[in-house]
This record gives sequence, C-alpha cells and structure tokens, in this order.
Amino acid sequence: MYYRINQIKLKPGQPVSRIPDIIKKKTGAEISDWVIRRESIDARRKDNISLVYTVDFESEKKLKLPLAPELAYEHVQPGSIKIDHRPVIVGFGPCGIFAALILAQQGYKPVVLERGRAMKQRVADVEHFWKTGELDEVSNVQFGEGGAGTFSDGKLTTGIKDPRIRHILQTFVDAGADPKILYKQKPHIGTDVLREVVVNIRNQIIELGGEVRFESRVTDLIIEDGAVKAVEVNGNEVIETNHVILALGHSSRDTFRMMKKRELPMEQKQFSIGVRIEHPQVWIDKAQYGDPELAKVLGPAEYKLNHHCENGRGVYTFCMCQGGEVIMSASSEGMTVTNGMSYSARDGEYANSALLVDVRTSDFDSDDVLAGVDFQEKYEKLAYQNGNPPKCSWGEFSSGGTSVEASLPEFAVQAMNEAMPYLGRKLKGFDDPSAVLTAVESRSSSPVRIIRDESYQSEVKGLYPAGEGAGYAGGITSAAVDGIRVAEAIIKEYCI
Repeated sequence: MYYRINQIKLKPGQPVSRIPDIIKKKTGAEISDWVIRRESIDARRKDNISLVYTVDFESEKKLKLPLAPELAYEHVQPGSIKIDHRPVIVGFGPCGIFAALILAQQGYKPVVLERGRAMKQRVADVEHFWKTGELDEVSNVQFGEGGAGTFSDGKLTTGIKDPRIRHILQTFVDAGADPKILYKQKPHIGTDVLREVVVNIRNQIIELGGEVRFESRVTDLIIEDGAVKAVEVNGNEVIETNHVILALGHSSRDTFRMMKKRELPMEQKQFSIGVRIEHPQVWIDKAQYGDPELAKVLGPAEYKLNHHCENGRGVYTFCMCQGGEVIMSASSEGMTVTNGMSYSARDGEYANSALLVDVRTSDFDSDDVLAGVDFQEKYEKLAYQNGNPPKCSWGEFSSGGTSVEASLPEFAVQAMNEAMPYLGRKLKGFDDPSAVLTAVESRSSSPVRIIRDESYQSEVKGLYPAGEGAGYAGGITSAAVDGIRVAEAIIKEYCI
C-alpha cells in the first residue's frame, strides 16, 4: 500500500538517499519503494535553510497516513456523434501542442496550422535577428514551433490547480525533460531543453496520425449558419473542418483583426506594461540565502515581488529568470519588445525579471475591442524610436529624463518610482542604482479575450478559443491545461 508523507526535511547538501531512513524513524515502517512528489526550499531563516519533501512510499504496515493519490491521466470517453472532418488547431504553442497530442492519442488525427517555422529554422532565424537586427515577421521569438515559450525560461509554475498538470509534466519528461520537474516546487525546463522536447512531442503527434504544417497562417474563417465550416490558409487554401481550436499566441494581432472583421465576440482585457530589470545573480543569491555559496547546492535564487500603489495600481515582478539574459522579442518591423530567457543550467552571471505595472481598460483611448493592441503598439513603436532597445540604470531612471521613461506611459513611470523603494526593502539590493532597465515589456499577457461558453465554444459552433492568446491562460502550463480541456470537450461530444 502506498502512503503519502509530508515535511521530510534535509539540510542543503544532504543526499536524498537518507529519506527512507527518516520515514522509517517517523513511522516505524519498513519501506519497499518510494518516490519524491514535491521538493521545496524553506529559506525563511537564513541560518536554518532546509529542503522539504513530500514523499509517496510503499509499506505493508497499516499506517495512520493518507494514501497516495492516483496520478495517472485517464483519457475521456468519446461521445456518440460521428465527427465529419479532422479537427484543426491554429497555433503550435503549449495550448496547441497538448490539444493536438490528446486528440492524436485518441485517434482524431488533428491538423495543426502554425504560422511560423519549424524549430531548427526558427532558432536560426531568431539568432540571425539577435545578431543583425534583421527581423523575419514569419519566424521570430513570438511565432514558430513551441510558441513564445520556446525562447523563455521554460517555467512550468502556475497559479492554477488541475490534475492534468501532472500529465503535462510527465509528457515533458517522456519527451526528454529532466525528471526533477515532476517534483520541484518551481519546475523549469530551460529554453535549450524545451526546444528538443517540443520537437519530440511534434514527432509523436505525427506518428499517431496527426499533421503539423508550418508557415501556414490562418487568414480567414469560413462560417455558415452560425457554425465553422472551414479555414482559409495563407489566403489561397481552404481546409474543411467543423472543429477549430484557436490556440493563438498573445501576439497574433492580424488574427485578432480578422476575427473582429468577422464580428466574433471579443472583449478588452487588462494586461501589464513595464521593463526588464537586471541584477547580478550573486546579489539575489545573497539576499535570499544569506550565503551565496548555497546557490551551488540549492540552485540560483529567485524572487517574486509586488507593491500596491496609493492610487490602487499594482507593480510586480513577473517571469523572473535566474542566470538568464534579456532578449529582443519583436514580431513586427518598427517595434521593440523585450523579454527574459534562460537555459536549463541557469548559470549566467545576471538575473532578470519583468517589472510590470497594471494596465486597465480605462487607460485605452477608445472602446474598440482592439484598443489594447493599439496601446501596446504605441509604446513598442516608441521603444523602437528611442533606442531599440532603450536602456538605462535605475539610478538614471529615478532621476528622470531617460529614453526608457519616454517609452512608457506616464502612469507606469510614476508607479515604478513609487514602488521601487518598497521592493528594495523586500529584497535587499533590488533598488540598487546600478540595476539595468530595458524597455519595453508589453506582452506578458493577451490584450483581448475571445468569448467562449461553458462548452469552450464561441457563439460560432465548432470554434474553440483557447490558451494564452485567447485570454484563458498565463504561461506554459496553464496554456497546456487549457488545450487539454478543449480537446477533451471535443472528444466527449464526438467519436471517430
């Protein structure tokens, strides 16, 4: 019988092989098998840092402990309506990947349409952009195999709780990710490993009868009698289908405009704007661990900070990259976008994070459903004009008159100036004058939400808005969960 036990503690550097002996001392039980389910770091006291584990273990002795839960993913049972055409998935980021995988595993042979290029060529295109500044609007940090997450930290943390998360992590492990992501409190893959993992999952989808087509941008939706009938690809090809999963990224602005023209129900959504802020990683390690040498055992330290301004506006850090680098992430000519990225080793000299300020729909200049897109583009164009990218130190920013400030709305500048001293008290050194700011971080989430009902469908039957770009997720894991939910909804109603 398998039991679950919490609060198994080890000092930094102690081997996990000690865990069975600790469990035996606590329970008096002989252990025949065990597996770590969760590992976290307790650094509340710098003089008494510990690693804390949740463990499932097997014992024949009857214990007063909860039984270990069943973690295996169970596919849903197909419905009774015969599906007429293969489902089409628009986008091959995390949402589209997992929607396609679930459908393929149950024999539905989905067709994936990805506007960008396959991984190998996409990586070459992005590296060329970083080296020369020559942007490819088809293949870049936003568009291509794996979505925007391909060039990121590969964080798998999420604020949602869903049993499908374990299946997502296991799928990543089966495709080549480090098995430790199954139990780390804040798992990450790293951009280098994620690139290989995504390709392996793509190959699995194809082996199961699915199709993944690159450089295939959906330019129109064919709708008749309130139901989707087909998609137009690249302006010259029509693919018949009754089921379209819109697994868009948050940068699919031309697709948003096409849907507005089609009068699909959408609404404005709040998002955030700000900068990337960089510090030496050793500063963060010292602030969080006391002794920066502990980073060699515990891994580079991270942080998550926020401040509520007097006017109610929020300032917070987002997508912190330990040992990473700040990257340029534009997808359109004449615009500058910044983001953070790190490799699996996280061994870079600097830490970076988004430093963001809430953008409210009341900040937009109009009631147009795409006013948030216009807002983003306004400041991305300013950032391009002001330095591509504008950069300065925090000391310079706080003194006023920098190109970074000129690339941000005034309310964001004011909020950051108010918040930084408070954030510096929460994390020593965060507001050091030498910290480097790079503008503009504008794509932390989608500026629109494509309306859907409880069946995950738009008012257009067979059209399923999903994932981050549609306004229903925020990050790799939550987007993947949403993709699975939508795939399950199709399977529950239709059979092959």
